[in-house]
Amino acid sequence: MNVVDRFLQYVKFDTQSDELTNMTPSTPGQMIFAQSLEKELQAMGLSDISLDENGYLMATLPGNITDRKVPTVGFISHLDTSPDMSGHHVNPRIIERYEGGDIVLNPEDGTTLSPDQFPELLHYVGQALIVTDGTTLLGADDKAGIAEIITAVDYLMQHPEIRHGDIRIAFNPDEEIGLGAHKFDVEHFNADWAYTMDGGEIGELEYENFNAAVARITFIGRNVHPGYAKHKMINSMRVANQFAIMLPRWETPEHTEGYEGFYHLVGMEGTVEKTVLTYIIRDHDRDRFERRKKEFEHLSRKINKEYPGCCQLEIKDQYFNMREKIEPVMHIIDIAEQAMRDADIVPKVVPIRGGTDGAQLSFKGLPCPNIFAGGLNFHGRYEFVPIPSMEKAVDVIVNIARLVANS
Repeated sequence: MNVVDRFLQYVKFDTQSDELTNMTPSTPGQMIFAQSLEKELQAMGLSDISLDENGYLMATLPGNITDRKVPTVGFISHLDTSPDMSGHHVNPRIIERYEGGDIVLNPEDGTTLSPDQFPELLHYVGQALIVTDGTTLLGADDKAGIAEIITAVDYLMQHPEIRHGDIRIAFNPDEEIGLGAHKFDVEHFNADWAYTMDGGEIGELEYENFNAAVARITFIGRNVHPGYAKHKMINSMRVANQFAIMLPRWETPEHTEGYEGFYHLVGMEGTVEKTVLTYIIRDHDRDRFERRKKEFEHLSRKINKEYPGCCQLEIKDQYFNMREKIEPVMHIIDIAEQAMRDADIVPKVVPIRGGTDGAQLSFKGLPCPNIFAGGLNFHGRYEFVPIPSMEKAVDVIVNIARLVANS
């Protein structure tokens, strides 16, 4: 089975994660998908296959080098798709040769994938694309990665002349809700290092990501009949708004790029008596990240000085920039870059403006940079994946296995 056939099969599984269930995996579809993959790996003849009660599936392709010790390298992708858009009844369509211009995804409502809104489409003129029907996401994030890993392992099994060490693979739940690495058993995985196949377009190689925290600010008000409220009422919604506008206007996602950090208001719920604001705080630089958290503490004190006891702040770190864990082992980046060049791909080393399982895994002792899986416009109806990008990702995995054996 080739990478496209696998991908088209995998997207049929509804694996949206859900941060409200407090279970692992957070949705039953992820376990159903993992069980199907377990059977596929067993039929292929892989070793050390394990699927635990939390939906973490691992397996080994044994090495074929016996005269010396070769590092064990891992490849990881996640089972879930984003809660942002339905993953139920995904109905992909292949555009055999994209000629440029608009792609009508859904004629009934006119949903159109257009280079006017998504100019990156024009990078793939002449290529075969897999698109949605305009009613769901596609699931290339990260079922493309799963298909690529399994296809690469299958290729290595069919070509024993390619020398390689032990290859460990893992597929985990709940990456999209930030929990993919929480119950990942790094010791059981037992790799010297790994790569997540979870990046975007072809050539991307990432070993820097945001430091991340979530802040929850609760404002307690005092409700009094508005006709008699002078000097008595404290409207928590107005106080919350006062807090929000004190943050730098231009340091938000819609005004930043590259290494620029931001404050992002992701939730607002309130009445006169109680309002809660939820923010995510992001910055690549650790010192600036800590200063951003201090700014929330400073503004909370200012609010409480004006309205004593009104403002309650909770800040929780989510993950940190994996760069500090990758820099001591930069040879694993060199190998990935060479693997791309050997596949006639120009490496694009870029910072992740978000998080990745690899960041958390790196801090758990498994250095784990991120490699492209080929998809674009993740988490929505405009998601698509060029077929040649998926095929090249398979080549990169095979090349990494070969290069590690020869290093």
